[in-house]
Formats: sequence, C-alpha cells, structure tokens
Amino acid sequence: MANILNNILSSFFPSTCLACTTKLMHQEQHICTKCLHNLPFTEFHKHPENPVLHTFYGRVSIVNATSLLHYKKNGMVQQLIHQLKYKGRQEIGTFLGNMLGKRLKEEILYSTIDYIIPVPLHKKRLQKRGYNQVTTFGQQLAMHLESEYAADVLVKVNNIKTQAFKKRAARWLTAQQSFEVINTEKLAGKHILLVDDIITTGATLEACALALQKIPNIKISVATMSIAS
Repeated sequence: MANILNNILSSFFPSTCLACTTKLMHQEQHICTKCLHNLPFTEFHKHPENPVLHTFYGRVSIVNATSLLHYKKNGMVQQLIHQLKYKGRQEIGTFLGNMLGKRLKEEILYSTIDYIIPVPLHKKRLQKRGYNQVTTFGQQLAMHLESEYAADVLVKVNNIKTQAFKKRAARWLTAQQSFEVINTEKLAGKHILLVDDIITTGATLEACALALQKIPNIKISVATMSIAS
C-alpha cells in the first residue's frame, strides 16, 4: 500500500535533482546520475599535505584536514549547499556525510577519531533556521568512523552577520571572539574531528580550533563538505 501511495505522489510531485532540478529516475536519490558523476571530488583525504591543511599552517595546530568537494561560484556544489543551508534539505548533509565517511574509514589517519564536533550556530540563528546544516553530515561521519557526535562542546557566543563578503582580516578578528568551549572533561587527550559545510579563509574553523585547544592534550582534525576554489 505504501509503495502504491508513493508512486501516486511521485506522479503528481516528481522528485528532482537537488543539483540541477531535472526529474529523478526511479532508482535515483537526491542527485541524478549525471550530476553524481560530475561531482568535483577533491580526494584530499588521500594526501596528508593538501590545500585544506595548508590553510592552517602557522595559524593553528591541525593533525589532518580534508574537504569532500570543490566549491565554485554558481556550480552544482553551491546549489547543494544552498539547498541544505536555506531550504531545509538536510538529506544533503546525510548524503555528503555518507560519501566522505566511506572514504575516511579506509584511511589510517582518521582511524583514531574519538568525537565529531560541529561548528555551532548562535542560538538565535539556530532557533530561526531550526537546524544546524552540518548536523546530519557530522552524524554520518560519526557512524562510519565509529566515533561519537558531540554537539554540546562548542558554543557560538556572538550572533554576528554572515561573513561571506568580509575580508580575511575582518573575518579572523570577529571569529576570534565568537566561540566558547563547555563540557570539556570528556575531551581531554582525545582526537576530535571538527566539521563544517564550507571552508573559505578558514577563519571560523581556526577560531573553533583555538578555543578547543584550551582542552589538555587534545588533537584536532578538520573535515568539511567543500572548499572554495
């Protein structure tokens, strides 16, 4: 009965690709086969000395760092992130988390991750949006890496406006005063994976890492859905 109902609903409200909006075929989920084939994977997880890690050199101590996809203006990855961030399509986070999680679980560099920690939203923005766009992404990574998802560690204390168009120096200065760490006892001596949707200058992730480094003997790695290029 459920399958019949689903087929009827699909006839009137066909699912479309979240990247290009074309109608999905019966066996396709979220993204059409063509877009899936053309996703710009970085494969940075295979290369310890990659551009994501280089972003943090001389700024903050990071063990490993990777991004799943290249992000370009007006590209399909931008469309996916927009759908996830502003249209409530949290299944995109699940989809991307599964893809990166399957890759990272095969890499020894990520085999010691104890906790997955998301970059947090300020409570006012979280209340307005209703969700953190990296939650499902981080949860899927935690499942694949057999680690714990911990959303109760980092807190954003300043509800600043979007940093999308700020210069690097301004982004860094505002980010430095934006995050605090709570519930630190369980993280002493642990290896955590800090996750976010996109990395541009790295200012936000740097600020989070600096806050986390107040925890004794903590090791920090970074993983994002995408990196601006």
